[in-house]
Amino acid sequence: MQIKLRVVFLWVVTLFLAACAGVQTKSGKVSDYSSVRVSGSVSRDFERSLEFLADKEFARAIELLETVVEREQRLPAPFINLGIAQIQVAEEKKAEEAFLKALEIDAEHPVATNELAVLYRKQGRFADARKIYVNALAENPEYLPLIKNLGILCDLYLQDLQCALAQFQQYVQLEPEDQDVSIWLADLKRRAGK
Repeated sequence: MQIKLRVVFLWVVTLFLAACAGVQTKSGKVSDYSSVRVSGSVSRDFERSLEFLADKEFARAIELLETVVEREQRLPAPFINLGIAQIQVAEEKKAEEAFLKALEIDAEHPVATNELAVLYRKQGRFADARKIYVNALAENPEYLPLIKNLGILCDLYLQDLQCALAQFQQYVQLEPEDQDVSIWLADLKRRAGK
């Protein structure tokens, strides 16, 4: 889990800190995150929250991220990280709200969709999770966590071996070095009689 968290945090911090000038659509939504001007204090607080997350100081991260999202609501990254931290302290409803807010900002954000679908899977909301994965993959067809997690959902929770096979085959084509998924794929093929 720690490696996954660090990858997500590094990815979203890159998006967040790339900001420099403001461009918004007529609806008020940002069309290019790299063009968002972010105050220095917001940026510093966001960076500090990443340190808290990396150190598993989730309550401190949540407290700081809540102040970040109060001051800066145009970017999905702080909401995503807030949701991830809230899951770690068993605040699933708040985490769902944070992920949904991130998706209001960017309906196709692959990290936000993946995290929300994982949360729904953990809550037993399998149909909701599957719908999110399928829709997100239509927009982000090579985002590996979406592919892998849909495969896990199909295999372990829905017993849909054909769906799981398709996901893991695609995943292995894109990431052939992942030995875990290669093993899962071999097991699925054996169980499916292929």
